[in-house]
Amino acid sequence: MPYVPLTWLAEHTEVPAGTTAADLAAALVKVGLEPERIVPPAVTGPLVVGRVLSVAREAQKNGKTINYCRVDVGGHNDAPGTGKEPADVPSRGIVCGAHNFSEGDHVVVALPGAVLPGPFPISSRKTYGHVSDGMISSARELGIGEDHSGIIVLEEVLGAEGVPAPGTDALALLGLGEEVLEVNVTPDRGYCFSMRGVAREYAHSTGARFTDPGLPENLPGGAPPAATADGFAVEVDDAAPLGGQPGCDRFVTRVVRGVDPAAASPAWLTERLVQAGMRPISLAVDVTNYVMLDLGQPLHAYDLATVAEPIVVRRATTGETLTTLDDVERRLDPEDLLITDSPGGARGARVLGLAGVMGGADTEVSAGTTDILVEAAHFDPVSVARTARRHKLPTEAAKRFERGVDTALQAVAAQRVVDLLVEHGGGTADRRVSDLDTTTAPAPVVFDPAQAPRLVGVDYPREQVLDLLREIGCTIAPVAAGLTTADDDGADDAAGTVTVTPPTWRPDLVGPAHLVEEVARLAGYDEIPSVLPPAPAGRGLTRSQRQRRDVARALAEQGLTQVLSYPFIGDVHDKMGLPADDPRRRTLRLVNPLADDAPALRTSLLDTLLDTARRNVGRGATELALFEIGLVTRPDGMVAGAAPGVARRPSQAELAALHAAVPAQPRHLAGVLAGQRVPDGVWGAGRPGDWADAVEAARQAACTVGVALTVRAGALAPWHPGRCAELVVHTGTGEQVVGHAGELHPKACEALELPPRTVAFELDLDAVLAASPAEPVQVAPVSTFPLAKEDVALVVDAAVPAADVLAAVREGAGELAEEVRLFDVFTGAQLGAGKKSLAFALRLRAPDRTLTAEETAAVREQIVEVAGRRVGAELRS
Repeated sequence: MPYVPLTWLAEHTEVPAGTTAADLAAALVKVGLEPERIVPPAVTGPLVVGRVLSVAREAQKNGKTINYCRVDVGGHNDAPGTGKEPADVPSRGIVCGAHNFSEGDHVVVALPGAVLPGPFPISSRKTYGHVSDGMISSARELGIGEDHSGIIVLEEVLGAEGVPAPGTDALALLGLGEEVLEVNVTPDRGYCFSMRGVAREYAHSTGARFTDPGLPENLPGGAPPAATADGFAVEVDDAAPLGGQPGCDRFVTRVVRGVDPAAASPAWLTERLVQAGMRPISLAVDVTNYVMLDLGQPLHAYDLATVAEPIVVRRATTGETLTTLDDVERRLDPEDLLITDSPGGARGARVLGLAGVMGGADTEVSAGTTDILVEAAHFDPVSVARTARRHKLPTEAAKRFERGVDTALQAVAAQRVVDLLVEHGGGTADRRVSDLDTTTAPAPVVFDPAQAPRLVGVDYPREQVLDLLREIGCTIAPVAAGLTTADDDGADDAAGTVTVTPPTWRPDLVGPAHLVEEVARLAGYDEIPSVLPPAPAGRGLTRSQRQRRDVARALAEQGLTQVLSYPFIGDVHDKMGLPADDPRRRTLRLVNPLADDAPALRTSLLDTLLDTARRNVGRGATELALFEIGLVTRPDGMVAGAAPGVARRPSQAELAALHAAVPAQPRHLAGVLAGQRVPDGVWGAGRPGDWADAVEAARQAACTVGVALTVRAGALAPWHPGRCAELVVHTGTGEQVVGHAGELHPKACEALELPPRTVAFELDLDAVLAASPAEPVQVAPVSTFPLAKEDVALVVDAAVPAADVLAAVREGAGELAEEVRLFDVFTGAQLGAGKKSLAFALRLRAPDRTLTAEETAAVREQIVEVAGRRVGAELRS
C-alpha cells in the first residue's frame, strides 16, 4: 500500500505547518481512506554533517588499508578532557574503510546513539588500534541507495555551495527523519495509488487548495508536444481481446538522447523513493518510478539502441517465453498481453515485456545506456490483473493498472520523465513523439440528485449534491428539455434529472449508486445517523432457529465448545479413508479458491471440524470437546447452467435453471471428543472419552428437540468398523438414518494427527428437526408420590442389539416408567455360548398413588413377557 510523506504531499496541496502523520490519517479517514500504519523514520538518533580534517591511511596485517580520520562535527565534537580529542583541534576520531574522500570533504556521520536501518545501532568502539567514535556513512548504510563502494560526499550530492556547516542535522538534510503514513487503498480507489490522488482526497477532506500535477498546464516545463508523423512506430494487434475490451487503447513514446550514463539521481528524488518504500537504482529507473508514485501512471524505460521499430502490442502465442527483469524465464499464456518489437524487420517477433506487469531483461536500461525510449501506456485492467496473478507478479505497475489508470495521463507522465532526464541526466528531448490513442470518454450517467437523500437517509440539498460531484471532477449537464445548463462555475441546475460525466481518473463511477456513495463520502460518513430499525410486531426467531439454539445450548451445557470453521477442503477425504465410491467424495470445486490446497467445499462437517481439532491438539489442547453447526454442500443432482445477464430481469425459465444450479446445502451438527472426558482429581482417576460419549452427545442433541434416536451398529468411514453406531429416526413413512457416532479409525487418527481413540459424531440436523413434533410439548404434572426402584436382568442372544432390548423393556414398563437405563452388560460361561445378560435400572412412579409391591412386580412380569415375545429374552436367574 502507498506511503504518503507529508513533504511530498505538500507539493500538491496546502498542508499546514506542524501537521503530523496522525493528523493526515485523521483527515483521510473522513473521506474513506483507511490508514494502515504510521511508519517511523528509517534512521533515528544523531546523524550530522561532518568535515574531514585529516586522513591517516594505515595498512593492516590482513592486507586491508583503513583510514583513521579526524572529523569536525561542530557541537558534537569530543569535549575537552575526555582524552579523545587532540589538544589543538576539536573533532572526533573515526575509523573508515572507504577511500573515495579526502581532507576537506563534507560527509555524513552517524554518532553513537544513532540507529541505522537493519537495525544497526552505532556505538563508540575500539577497532584497528583506535577508538572509532561514530561512523562515516554510505548511501546503502542509510537506506537511501544501493551504492556501497564509498561513503556519501556531500559536495558531490549538493554541490560545493549547498553544503551546510559541520554539526548540521543530516536527518532533515537527507529526508530521513520524517515519519510517513501508509494508506490502505480499496480496489475502487486506484487513483489513490499516487501522491496526486491522495493530495486530492486530502483537499476534499480539509478544503485545502489542490494543484493537479496531472494536468498539462501544470507541468513545470510546459504542456507536452503533439504527436508527430515520424514518432517511434507503435501498433496494437489484439486479435483476442478479453471480454471484447482491447488490451491497449493508448501508447505514448518519447525519446531522450545523450543521457549521461553516470548521472546520479538527485538527492531529493532518492529521498522520495526511499520514503515511498522503493530502492533507488539508476537515474532512468528512478525517474520513471518517481513519476509513477507521483502521478499514478506506470512507465517503462528502454535502451533505445536495443529496440527495433515498430513496437507491437499483441497477445502471446503458445510456446513463447520471456525472461523478465527478475531473471526468471516465464512460459507465456495466450491470454498474456505483450510488448514486442521487430528486430530485422520481423514484425512483433521479439517479446520485450508483459504489458503493464514487468519488462524483459533484453532491453533494460544498463550502465552504458545513453539514448532512452520512454513508454507510457494504458492497458486493460482485466488483462493486467490476470497476467499478474498467473505469473505471480504483483508489481507496483500491475497494482495500478488493474485498478484503473487515468486515460488522459500518459502524455503528461511521459513529458515529466523527459523533463527530469533532460534536467538531471544532461539529455536532449527528441522531437519525435508517438501517441496512439483510441481511448473513449467516460460514459455519462443519468442521475437524479434526489437519489442521494433517499438512499443515504440524510437530507442533502440538491445544490450540495451537485457541488460535491463537481468537486471530484464530474461535469454536469441537463438531460430533459426545459432544464437550464449547469456551468462549471457551480451554478445550480433546475430541478430534474441530470447527466453526470465522471472524470477520466475515476473509472469506478459507472452508475447512480456510485455517485450517491461519493456524495455520502465527501459530505461525511459521520453525518449519517445510526437508526436502528424497529422489529416488526409478532416476529422473531423462526422455529428452526430456536431449535438450533436449543441444540447448541444443550451441547454447551455438556461441556462441548462451539467452533466455526471455514468450509473449504483439500485432501481430507484421503486422510479420513473414504472409499473411492463414497458419495461424500463428490465435491463442488471453486473457480477461484482462497487457498490452492483447499479448492473444494466440504461435504460433511467432520471434513473441517477434524482439522480444527488437529490445530488445537497441535497447540497443546489434548483434552477436546468441540462441536459445530453449519452447512455442507452436496452437488448430487445439481444441473449447471449459464448465468443470465444483468440488463433485464431473468425469465421464469432462467430463474428455474439458476435454482437447479444451486447445490443442496443441508445443515449438519458434528462433534469431536478426545482425551479425558472426566479429569483426574481428588476423587480418583478420571475417565477417557469413548464411543458412548459421542453417541450420548448426539442423543442429547436430538432429545432437546423432542426426537428419540435409535442406536444400532453401523459401518462408515472415518469411524472404526466395530465401534460405529448408526443413528436412526422413525418417521411416519419409515425409518431414516440421520447420522453416525463412535470411535474414529486408528489410521484416520494417525493421518489427521489426532490422539488415539478420538471419538466423533455427525447428524443431519435438518432431518432431525424435520422429525421433531410440530405440536407444543405438553408438560405432565410432577408426581408427589414416592419413587419405586426395580432392576431386571434379561438374557438374550449376543447378536440382539441392546437398543432393541431397551425398547422392549420400555414398552413393557408402560406409563409407570419414569426412567429406564441400561447399567450392565455381562457375558460368561454360566449364561451359555452366544448369550449375554443386560441389566436395566427402572424408576417407577404413579401420578396419583403410591405404587404397591404387587404393582411393581406386575410391571416386572410385563417387561419379561414383552421382551420374551419381541427379542426372545429370558429373565436371568
